[in-house]
Amino acid sequence: MKHIVSISLGASHNNFDLHTDFMGQPMQVRRLGTDGSASKAVTLLRQWESRADVLGLGVARDHYSVAGKQYAEPDSVALKRAVTRIPVTTGARLQDILQEWAVRHVQTTLPQFFSNARVLFWSGKEQYRLALCLAEYTHNLQFADPVVQHGVPKILQSVHDLELYTRGAHLVSGWVPDVVTDNTPVQQWADFVLQSALQESTVLVAMPHEVDGLTARALAGKVVVSVGVNAERAAKWGALGVHTIVDAAPAIAGHVLSPATLDAMLIAATGRDGDDLDTDDYLGMLTQEGLEPRILYPNGPTRMNRFAFVIHPLSQEYFKKVKPIELLSHVSPPVVMDTLEKAMAYAPPFVYSKVTGIRSPTGAQAEGWLISVGGTPKEIMAHDPEFTYRRLLAAAELARGLGAQIMGLGAFTKVVGDAGVTVAKRAPLPITTGNSYSASGALWAAHDAMRRLGLVKAPAKGKKAAFKAMVVGATGAIGSVCARLLATTAHEVYMVSPEPAKLLVLKESILRETPDARLFLSARADTHIADMDMIVTATSGAGKKVLDIMRVKPGCVITDVARPLDLPPTEVAKRPDVLVVESGEIRLPGEVQMKNIGLPPNVAYACLAETIVLALDGRFENFTVGREIEWERVREIYRLGLKHGMQLAAVSGVNGVFSDADIAQVRKLALAARKGGLPKLSRKASAPKAPRKTKGAQHGTR
Repeated sequence: MKHIVSISLGASHNNFDLHTDFMGQPMQVRRLGTDGSASKAVTLLRQWESRADVLGLGVARDHYSVAGKQYAEPDSVALKRAVTRIPVTTGARLQDILQEWAVRHVQTTLPQFFSNARVLFWSGKEQYRLALCLAEYTHNLQFADPVVQHGVPKILQSVHDLELYTRGAHLVSGWVPDVVTDNTPVQQWADFVLQSALQESTVLVAMPHEVDGLTARALAGKVVVSVGVNAERAAKWGALGVHTIVDAAPAIAGHVLSPATLDAMLIAATGRDGDDLDTDDYLGMLTQEGLEPRILYPNGPTRMNRFAFVIHPLSQEYFKKVKPIELLSHVSPPVVMDTLEKAMAYAPPFVYSKVTGIRSPTGAQAEGWLISVGGTPKEIMAHDPEFTYRRLLAAAELARGLGAQIMGLGAFTKVVGDAGVTVAKRAPLPITTGNSYSASGALWAAHDAMRRLGLVKAPAKGKKAAFKAMVVGATGAIGSVCARLLATTAHEVYMVSPEPAKLLVLKESILRETPDARLFLSARADTHIADMDMIVTATSGAGKKVLDIMRVKPGCVITDVARPLDLPPTEVAKRPDVLVVESGEIRLPGEVQMKNIGLPPNVAYACLAETIVLALDGRFENFTVGREIEWERVREIYRLGLKHGMQLAAVSGVNGVFSDADIAQVRKLALAARKGGLPKLSRKASAPKAPRKTKGAQHGTR
């Protein structure tokens, strides 16, 4: 029987004595901790040198390699020199292999897990190979070496910085260590810098004893990449809020074996010196014994994915809500606000709000950021598309730096130019316009509103409903999908657009998919508007009048998907017998925390919800871009939304949520108007009072 003893500088209460078969040989493996005492480690090494076949030296590296240059670790080298008669190993080479394997294993098993993650290395010079591996998945790498090794208040921001620091050429090398002592302003500053970096990171790479001293404030919500985490430690970290532990050390017979222990076992099994082992030996051991990295969930399986979403002000009214502009707007002539509006279009993107608390029934979680660009629709349309592309790409760079794994485009940012195609090609992370869920949400809301209004009979099984529907802006991205879906359910569909050639092509395409569809084309909405039971407006009119609401059939349901709205409140007020729905907002799962966007708590616009659904599902891809939306995508995002607990929010209009009493009143007025009882209607006199929406920031998110 081979006898392996692993002397660790770690805690002695984790000691164990294991009898096992390894690579066809019986072995006794003993682990002895010294509680951080190097002198005790020397004593134990000399004591066991005559009784063991191979010694392992844990929580120590005799060397590390950075940028092709190898550096010795004097303390570890001194410990190894205490043993002269039998092999002794720190397992440094095996640790590098195991750690890189663990990260790649997770990135494959849980796709995109580390993509754009904000990673903090406790010691980058000792984890250089792992840093190069993670750099393939994220640019957001930071290294705390100057702080933890010298007390210098500096966090390295890249692998290049780490290489300079390790060579001694980095800026921090000019600091004099003698001035960095406990309880000095410099030390307090260093502590603050380290704590800030910990809180901003989503992934921490550190050895177990380095993590043990951290608090819940530093560890809450973290992914910890480490080596040799036993069950007791995992439970302790879980109590401090750690979500996921990626452990490179495998377990045998219930015991977690450090790389030093495993390397010592391999040396004993092969009978070769540690320096004679090569990569094939390690590969043979790992495959023969079926060892693999471990993914631990101390608080149950969960995953935190990250998204960003671009918003922008819809009008000058947004600027008037910002102090001190609010005071200025009351006394300044319009030309001042016009100038401000033009200037803000050139402003760099900024984070308007962080979004937290999104939790799917599947256990997946998401957090994100609403990033604002300064241009109003008027200014966006006044510039060439490249102007907006540059601002969106700047927003994408900001999103990547924050750790987002996908970014959605809201309101007019997804209308400009080629509707996201160019941005998706150039951006450093996947892009979606949210138009698939916007189309789905619009018809979802319209269907619910028509059902509650009860003026159209439910169809017989397998038959189309006997109603007429119109899509204004039918050749647009959202409008074309709405037309395709309505063609499968409505008796007649009227498609309106000022682009006749595109209308003709759209009709041909729909008839190939739905041969029995009854389709009608027009360049003007008012031509057939009086006969419509449902109207979907999805234009990019930027406030221009797209239809005459006074000619709409009483009891018609109008779903206004456009932002800015195609039907402003002043128009809606003229017809209390018509139900005007502000598209289909989505109720998000969980207890969502974010700044006000003009909607009730936990409610988001469908395009924002699409970005969130994709994040929850780990679908980090260019999902909806361009003006041609695949309706299979619309159905897919609808199914994914249901999977992750998305619900249609209460149907609402320009004045707030429609209650059952409000809809009953609209129905009553519509029936009376159809009988000729109310030839001229005024919402001021007859409209049901709905609760007003909470005043929001007037940011466009469609």
